[in-house]
Amino acid sequence: MIAAFDVGNSEITIGLFDDSTLASHWRLTTAAPRTADEFALLIRSILGGSSANAGRVQGSAICSVVPAVTPMLAAACELSFGQQPIMIDGRARLPIKLDVEEPMTVGADRIANTLAASTIHKRDAIVVDMGTATTYDCITADGTFLGGVIQPGIMISADTLFRRTAQLPATDIVPPKKIIARRTDECIRAGVLYGAVDSIDGIVRRLKKDWPTGRLPLVIATGGMAETIHPHTTELELVDPFLTLKGIQIGYSLLSD
Repeated sequence: MIAAFDVGNSEITIGLFDDSTLASHWRLTTAAPRTADEFALLIRSILGGSSANAGRVQGSAICSVVPAVTPMLAAACELSFGQQPIMIDGRARLPIKLDVEEPMTVGADRIANTLAASTIHKRDAIVVDMGTATTYDCITADGTFLGGVIQPGIMISADTLFRRTAQLPATDIVPPKKIIARRTDECIRAGVLYGAVDSIDGIVRRLKKDWPTGRLPLVIATGGMAETIHPHTTELELVDPFLTLKGIQIGYSLLSD
């Protein structure tokens, strides 16, 4: 078994893989400052409380977009599993190509998404990753990352609205009962959710129109808001909430040989 860590700006998602099967998964808050020892205690507590014993974990891999967290988590993995983790980032020797002007600035999560989409689906793809930011990763079947789009994430947009408007209450972003809302909280839900839906559909259509290979890309949604947004869109074809974790596991299997 291996432990995969997807370190995002808001959350750290942990996946425990048995070969290529995701056996268990957990989420931690990224913002809380932790030492390597604290991370190690958390890791051992999580794995010890699952059906899989921590002693069965043979190794680990980290994909991180938060440099301040990465060294402490890496040290914790070494403490917990007895060996250094494999890092999935722009320096990793993976069977993908970063066909952009500044390859080393490409986020590690987008690298993992490229590896997962090209390996699993073996066709051109647009990965819409709905995390702190919403990113659109344009990927060819042979594992070339063409670039894409980055826009403010859905919850960032909602939080900005709540902070900047004194009379608008914070509310969960769930589908409203009707688009013509009759309560303030429902108005907010309608605006944030359908604004995100139409923005995503519109950007995906523009990407398809400008697609360079002549093949129709598969549109995959991932990230924390993917399952909420997917039923309301016309362009998102497939939801895989753990695509990034799967890319980390694939990277580990390739780099650990």
